[in-house]
Amino acid sequence: MPLRPFRLAPAALAVLALATLPAGAQPAPQPGGVLRIAIDTDPQCLDPQQAGNNNSLNVGRQITDSLTDQRPDTGALVPWLAASWSVSADNLEFTFQLRDDASFSDGTPVDAAAVKANLEGIVKLGARASLGAGYLAGLREVRIPDSRTVTVAFAAPNIQFLQATSTMSLGLLAPATLARSAEERCQGQLVGSGPFTVARFVHNQQVRLNRRDDYAWPSALARHQGRAHLEGIEYRVIPESGVRTGSLVSRQIDVNASVPPQDERLLLAQQLPVLARANPGLVYSFFPNEADPLLRDPLLRQAIVKAVNRAELQSIISRFQAPASAVLAKTTPLYSDLSALLAHDPDGSRQLLEEAGWRPGQGGIRERDGQRLVIRLSYWQSTPFLELVQQQLRAVGIDLQLNRTTISQVTALRDSGSYQLQFFNLTRADPDILRAVFGSSGRNVNNRAAAPVDALLQASSAELDPTRRRDLVAQAERALIEAGHVIPLVELSTVIATGKNVHGLDYEASSRLQLYDTWLGR
Repeated sequence: MPLRPFRLAPAALAVLALATLPAGAQPAPQPGGVLRIAIDTDPQCLDPQQAGNNNSLNVGRQITDSLTDQRPDTGALVPWLAASWSVSADNLEFTFQLRDDASFSDGTPVDAAAVKANLEGIVKLGARASLGAGYLAGLREVRIPDSRTVTVAFAAPNIQFLQATSTMSLGLLAPATLARSAEERCQGQLVGSGPFTVARFVHNQQVRLNRRDDYAWPSALARHQGRAHLEGIEYRVIPESGVRTGSLVSRQIDVNASVPPQDERLLLAQQLPVLARANPGLVYSFFPNEADPLLRDPLLRQAIVKAVNRAELQSIISRFQAPASAVLAKTTPLYSDLSALLAHDPDGSRQLLEEAGWRPGQGGIRERDGQRLVIRLSYWQSTPFLELVQQQLRAVGIDLQLNRTTISQVTALRDSGSYQLQFFNLTRADPDILRAVFGSSGRNVNNRAAAPVDALLQASSAELDPTRRRDLVAQAERALIEAGHVIPLVELSTVIATGKNVHGLDYEASSRLQLYDTWLGR
C-alpha cells in the first residue's frame, strides 16, 4: 500500500509571548528542578483515555505518548510512536509502522499488540472514554500482521481518525494498566510511555510527576532528544485566582495555568511572561435543545443569533480572546471566516420574533398566547460576558435567565434532558468535531431530526483533499448557523503566566501544555 502523507491546510497560530528574554543569544537548557504549576480545579481523573477536562488532559499529556503528533502552526501530522503511516484509497484503513525503541515505564515494549489492546480497550470503555470512543466510532477491526505493523479498519471513511491519533485521548498505556479497573486508572495507577510517571495524586491538593530517566523517543516536534529537562512536575490545586496570581508574583509557583481577565493587567505590569492561544474546536456557544417546545422554532433560534452583539463582548472578555467569527475557532485546521453570518442585527431579530408571533409585553419582554418569552440557562463556567449577552437579548424582548451552578448539576440537567440551552466550548484540532457534536447519528447536541446538514458533516469526514474538505466544513457551519442549531459567542483562549525562570513551555496543537522541552533557569 503506497504511503500517502496526511497534511492539513494551515491554521492561524495565535500564540502571544508578551514578555520576552532580552535580545541576544538564548541560554542553553539546564537540567533538573521541579516545575510548580497552579491549576484551578481538581483533575478528577488522571487517565487521559477517560478524562475530558483540560487539567486532567494536561497531566495526561506528560505521561502518555501518541502514535502521531500535530504541528500547532499548520495542523500537519508528524511521527511519534509511529515512524510512518499510510491510508487506503477509500479512507477505510490506516496502517502504522511503529518505531522499535519505545517502551512503557514498566519495561514492556510499545508494540503492535499494545496498540491493538489500547484501541479496543477505549471502545470497551464506552461513555467513560468521552472523547476517544467518539474518535473510534465505526471501528471494524485492528489487525497486527507483525510486531511493528498495525492496521486500523473502519466501517465507513473516517479521515479524522489520523488527527485523533495525535491526541492524549488515544494515548497509549501499558497492558498492565489496561487490566486495571477504570476507577483505579483514574486515581493515577497508570503506566505510560511518556517522559514522566505518576508519583502521587491527592484529590483537590496535588499531582506529582517524576522524570523517566530512560526516555528516548520524543515526537518529531521536540527540540531535544533523551530524557526531559525537568526532574519533576508538581500540579497544585489553587481554586482562588487571586492566590494563584499572588503565588506567581512571589515565586511560590512557576506557572499559573488559569489566568482570568481581571489579573492580566497586574501580571503584565510585573513584566511576567503571559502566553495565550485560542483553543481549536468549537467556540463558546449556546446549543439549543430543540426538543424544547420554544426552541423547536427555528425563527426563535435565528432571532437569538442576530440579537447577540459579539463585538460588544470584547469589552468583557480577555484581551487575548475574541468574539466568535464561526462555529470553529481560528486555530482549527480548515477554519473559514463566517463572521458575516454573525453580524449584530437587532431589527432583523425583532422581525423574526414578530413572525413567530411574539409581541412586546410587560417590561419589554415579549409574549405569545399569555406566555412570556423566557429561556433558562444553567452553567458552571466563570464567564461574566453571559450577563452582557443577557442584556442584549433583553433588548429585543427575550428574557434569558442565568443560573450559575456546579458541573455535576449541569451534567444532571443535560442527561435528563431538562434544559433549554447548553453553554460550552469543546477543544479539538480537527473540524470533525462538528460531526461528532451536531450529527444526528452522533451526539446530536440539539436533539433534532435528521436534516441535509448531516450529509455535509458526513461527507467532510470522508474527504481527504484539504480544499474540498474545507468547503464541506464551511457549508456545514453555514447550515448550522442559519438554522440556529448553534449560537456562537466567544472564541476561548487558554491564558497562562509563568515566572521569568521558565523556558521552553509550549502549547501543543490542542492548546494544552507539552512540558518535555520545558526547563527552569535562574
